[in-house]
Amino acid sequence: MKYTEEYWNDVEEVIHCIPNYKELFHKTVFITGGTGMICSAAVEILDLLNRKYDADIRIIIAVRSEQEIENRFPGWIEKKAVEYFHYDATSQEPLNFEADYIIHAASNANPALYTKEPVETMLSNIVGLHMLFQNAVKNGVKRVLYFSSSEVYGKIDEVRPFKEDDYGFIDILNPRACYPNSKRAAETLCASYAQEYNIDAVIVRPGHIYGPTIAPWDTRASAQFSRNAVNGEDIVMKSAGLQLRSYMYTLDCASAILTVLLNGESENAYNISNPDSIVTIRDIANSLAKAGNVNVVYEDPSDIEKKGYNLMPNSALDSKKLESLGWKGCFNLERGSEQTVKFLKD
Repeated sequence: MKYTEEYWNDVEEVIHCIPNYKELFHKTVFITGGTGMICSAAVEILDLLNRKYDADIRIIIAVRSEQEIENRFPGWIEKKAVEYFHYDATSQEPLNFEADYIIHAASNANPALYTKEPVETMLSNIVGLHMLFQNAVKNGVKRVLYFSSSEVYGKIDEVRPFKEDDYGFIDILNPRACYPNSKRAAETLCASYAQEYNIDAVIVRPGHIYGPTIAPWDTRASAQFSRNAVNGEDIVMKSAGLQLRSYMYTLDCASAILTVLLNGESENAYNISNPDSIVTIRDIANSLAKAGNVNVVYEDPSDIEKKGYNLMPNSALDSKKLESLGWKGCFNLERGSEQTVKFLKD
């Protein structure tokens, strides 16, 4: 990520979409998956709060190696903008750290990895969260926020945005279900720790996120479309693209996550969705193609590609519960697509 003044202006804009953001001042925030697509944007928000508002937020990024932080945030450890904590979401080694807030976002989020590493996908969601809760019990953490997914809703025949209490069918013997089923189990683990150990836990369910913080190895459709648009290549669709999705720009998603962290009701789940960006896969392909001045073409998918496909024909999310906390998005599909292509080109 090459930072520009315009990008930091966008970060500044979404800060003011977070009700009570000053509650983060003088707190310690421990983030797993902090170099990933969504939480790296949350780290940027926290960093700007420190630099512009003297917020004195201690940002701890938990990853398997310090190099991961250096790759995503070059020089940030050296200048003490962030701290490194060794963490493996599949390990059962006890953890010992102090923090006010824990954000657990470490998980396989790449469809290609779901089919290649279904066991690790499940363990990172369940075992990783369990070990963080154990630390929270021991060290008196103020709140734990768990990153779930819109995939927990499964297959529901109605074509409408899902509310937080809508649940449909998931084939539990399909290895691709390792992701949604482990997310479901982890949500129940949140509720269980809250009841048995009096831990304050909240859950967020992001939809389909896009933006300039995509990783080079991300195989999700919107990531591939973004790279095509930036490189001046035609966007290749492997289906008719009629599946309905809640797409959301990374900075909007990060501000929504922090809104739930500070304002969400304990033991509740919140859809993370922008009502201005509930569109089909074809729509986002066309939007990114327009931003990159390229065309959209269609090809048949390979058998391997089919195995990684999202099992849900519809995963649009109702955002009313999130908006009731006072949050509002800044980036509709057109603006988000333009900024994605612009910043990736930069």
